[in-house]
Amino acid sequence: MTKQAISPLRPRMIEDMVIRRLSPKTQHDYVQRVKDFAMFLGRSPDQAQSEDVRGFRLHLASIGAHAPKINATVSALRFFFNVTLDRPELAKHLSFMHEPRKIPVVLSPEEVARFLEAAPSVKYKAALSVAYGAGLRVAEVVALKVSDIDSERMMLRVEQGKGRKDRHAMLSPVLLELLRDWYRIGRPQGWLFPGLKPASPMTTRQLTRACHAAADMAEITKRVTPHTLRHSFATHLLEQNIDIRVIQVLLGHAKLETTALYTRVATNTIREVMSPLDRLTPLTSKKNEPTGLSGRRMARPGLEVADIFRHHGPAWRQANAHHVSLQQLKVMSAIERCRTAELGGHVARCEDCAYTTIAYNSCLMGKAGNGELAAT
Repeated sequence: MTKQAISPLRPRMIEDMVIRRLSPKTQHDYVQRVKDFAMFLGRSPDQAQSEDVRGFRLHLASIGAHAPKINATVSALRFFFNVTLDRPELAKHLSFMHEPRKIPVVLSPEEVARFLEAAPSVKYKAALSVAYGAGLRVAEVVALKVSDIDSERMMLRVEQGKGRKDRHAMLSPVLLELLRDWYRIGRPQGWLFPGLKPASPMTTRQLTRACHAAADMAEITKRVTPHTLRHSFATHLLEQNIDIRVIQVLLGHAKLETTALYTRVATNTIREVMSPLDRLTPLTSKKNEPTGLSGRRMARPGLEVADIFRHHGPAWRQANAHHVSLQQLKVMSAIERCRTAELGGHVARCEDCAYTTIAYNSCLMGKAGNGELAAT
């Protein structure tokens, strides 16, 4: 946007954003997006028409702008047309683009441990540990003050996080010790993680650069950002079977569906689910299942009466010691010896695959007319 074009509009737009208490970063981004629109027009944006708005959208598509940039531009121009210019007829031509939901990058616990040990300094290790150990956003980490640490309640106070909301985050004993180590070394005053100037907090760019340096030092090939640690925090909690609604509160998500995204990357949870196919497997024939000499498949027999007697018989006899006859004890003993090495057996071997199994003899209790072991 040229100086002549922006001079009458920029102060008014900034005033409108201040009145609505938009954050400084949002104000900066909105001004930049309107500036891009003015440069495309070649004149002051307050002279724009509907076709100009449509042409700018086509321009963004032609240069390959991605969904985040297009949506940021739509938000800025909607504010500019609706609020600053009071021309809502232009804003109605602006629509948001659906942004594909991608699976977030998540580090394993072992990778997180290597990553934190490779941090450039104690200050950065403590800051990155807060991002992982409490699940904070990068902007929330750098905005922490020393007074936000509540060691008695084991909580971190997050002031004016995303959406201008206050919340509490968890403070683990390990994280508390790391923060105390950093405090003893750095003696921060005010800001927990001061920047190059002690009166100012560390910038998000500084922490991001330290994050990239730690990932390189730890030889992690995944694309790691401070937000990757937040993703890992939520995923690892989910894999520990923590209720997803608790994770939602810890992350500060307004909608549960946002937190539910992590169910797609919680690999332990996915691995523990039994596939319906596994439940059908015993009912289906197996092509590679070995066969006996007769050509019939040699499947493991199901649970037999003898198995039940061997498992529960001793306890039952002890509980009914004064009510069991000698004949009943003989029958039970015979059944428990059924299909064991005590009665002998034979070896069955497949001539095709050399699979070998032992078939133990039965007590033939079903054919014994007197209930005794037929072989004795």
